[in-house]
Amino acid sequence: MPHYRIAEVAGLLGVSDDTVRRWIDHGQLPADRDSAGRRIVDGAALAEFARAQARSTPDPSGVGRSARNRLVGLVTDVVSDRVMSQVEMQCGPHRIVSLMSTEAVRELGLVPGALAVAVVKSTNVVVETPGEK
Repeated sequence: MPHYRIAEVAGLLGVSDDTVRRWIDHGQLPADRDSAGRRIVDGAALAEFARAQARSTPDPSGVGRSARNRLVGLVTDVVSDRVMSQVEMQCGPHRIVSLMSTEAVRELGLVPGALAVAVVKSTNVVVETPGEK
C-alpha cells in the first residue's frame, strides 16, 4: 500500500503543507508516522479524501444527458481554419481540448471567455502510472 508524506499530499491536492497538517490535526485526514517519526498518509485514505473533496461546477445548461463526464468551464482559446477548429477549455484544474468543425464553433458561439460544458464520452481510457527514476 502506498504512503505519502505531507509535502507529497499537498502537491497532489494543490494545497499548502500547512493545509494538509490542519486537515490531519482536525481529524479530517487520517495519518500515521513512519519509522523516522514523519507523518504519512495511507494512499487509499488519501484517494477517499480526494474524492470527497472534489467539487464540480454546476452544469448551467439544465440538459439532462446520459454522459457522466460533464466538465463545466471557460473557453480559453479557439484556433480555426475554414473547416476545422481547436477549442481549448479550462474546467477547474483540467485543460480540455476538442477538435470540431468551424461551423459548430460559430453556431455554439465558442469564443474565449464563453461558458461551455465539455462532455467526454469514450470507450477507451488509457491510464498510466509514473515510472521509477
